[in-house]
Amino acid sequence: MKSARKVENHITEWLKSYLEGAQLKGFVVGISGGVDSAVTSTLCAKTGQPVLCLEMPILQEASQENRAKDHIHWLKDHFPNISSLHLPLDSVFLSFQNLLPTASNQEAHFLSLANTRARLRMTSLYYFAALHGYVVAGTGNKVEDFGVGFYTKYGDGGVDLSPIADLNKTQVFALAKHLGVIESIRKAAPTDGLWGDHRTDEEQLGATYAELEWAMEAEQNKLSKNDFSDREKIVFERYATLHRQNKHKMIPIPVCEIPKAYL
Repeated sequence: MKSARKVENHITEWLKSYLEGAQLKGFVVGISGGVDSAVTSTLCAKTGQPVLCLEMPILQEASQENRAKDHIHWLKDHFPNISSLHLPLDSVFLSFQNLLPTASNQEAHFLSLANTRARLRMTSLYYFAALHGYVVAGTGNKVEDFGVGFYTKYGDGGVDLSPIADLNKTQVFALAKHLGVIESIRKAAPTDGLWGDHRTDEEQLGATYAELEWAMEAEQNKLSKNDFSDREKIVFERYATLHRQNKHKMIPIPVCEIPKAYL
């Protein structure tokens, strides 16, 4: 990143301009204990406008909850415009889970439940956004949102605006260091926290973020596979597979257009 300061100022001004144009009063951000939500909430805080930080654990790993709490404490120590709410959603999730019929496909069952966690959190964010007249600030980065589609449709993908979605993960980490985000978050292995275990994003994705960023750039630049090393070929195929599988998340909702002669 050539100038983290310029990136910080650009995003902060963009956030302020959006809020003014929308005639709304502040931001609500879901805080996970990860670097993306930490950077997003810090940038929102730097606008000087009210920011509600919402913790929404669902059978969460203690380390993730602790990082989220520590980040909110750090924000409150540095910015007077921060408020927060701890909203455990364990009972809501378990109640929904207990209503479900027995599933024959266990892999699909657990994936659907993981996505359900993200959608419960989205519902909570929008409750408080509507209550206070705030906008929901998304925490997705470029490679997740536009490369491999590593997010839940209408879950963490359900937001009003995306401040860091033009930054890849490596750049998000660089911006986190520049902003002074606490070290425990900057050093933690990224995880979506949707499974109730220790699995990391990179374990789920089958490649590191740096590798996926390379593959995304290679695809955009139409590089020849003949120039790839053996590992690069594996990574590029993994990237292409994820992009193809998740493309439905990255395009507008298809609309069935009716021929005018029928109307």
